[in-house]
Amino acid sequence: MLHELFHGRLLDVPSSSGAYAPASDYDLTPHIRDALPPDRMLRPAAVLVPVIDRKDGATVLLTLRTDHLSSHAGQVAFPGGRVDDTDTGPVDTALRETWEEIGLDRSFIEVMGALDTYETGTGFSITPIVGLVRPGFTLTLQADEVALAFEVPLDFFLDPANHQRESREWRGAMRHYYVMPYDGHHIWGATAGMLVNLYNKLKG
Repeated sequence: MLHELFHGRLLDVPSSSGAYAPASDYDLTPHIRDALPPDRMLRPAAVLVPVIDRKDGATVLLTLRTDHLSSHAGQVAFPGGRVDDTDTGPVDTALRETWEEIGLDRSFIEVMGALDTYETGTGFSITPIVGLVRPGFTLTLQADEVALAFEVPLDFFLDPANHQRESREWRGAMRHYYVMPYDGHHIWGATAGMLVNLYNKLKG
């Protein structure tokens, strides 16, 4: 069932991260994006969008970052991070970081494809890799980085009624962004933007 949902809707996995990002933190404020230098340098990164094939319905695995981190502290995120020189590509980055952060072994993960690369306001170009996760795994959280791992029904993110929008002033400009509150978790920013992109790929 999930294979059919993904089939033909996701992008082929690119050979490298850091290419031009067609999705971004600026999707709801394109005038800010258009004012950015066209030759700006983006740091390559990759994340895993883990979709768990549960019997009672697919879920998406997310993490809550610890409060003491220097960037994105206390935020909901996908497992992932910067590309290392030893990584063979964005899939390797996403799977390596997932293992390091939450202890999810790559033997449980079937890569289904990629979403649009995503540019963050902090200067990263993220390649989101969608992985179908087989149940039966055990997680071991990296306590210095991850405070919690939790699951959200995939159907929640595939309902556009849950794609809320909020605004705040940041660096002298009003920014608009997606917010998806769920069970006390504040899912917003790049994570919410990538989930909207997942919705667009699967339903749009």
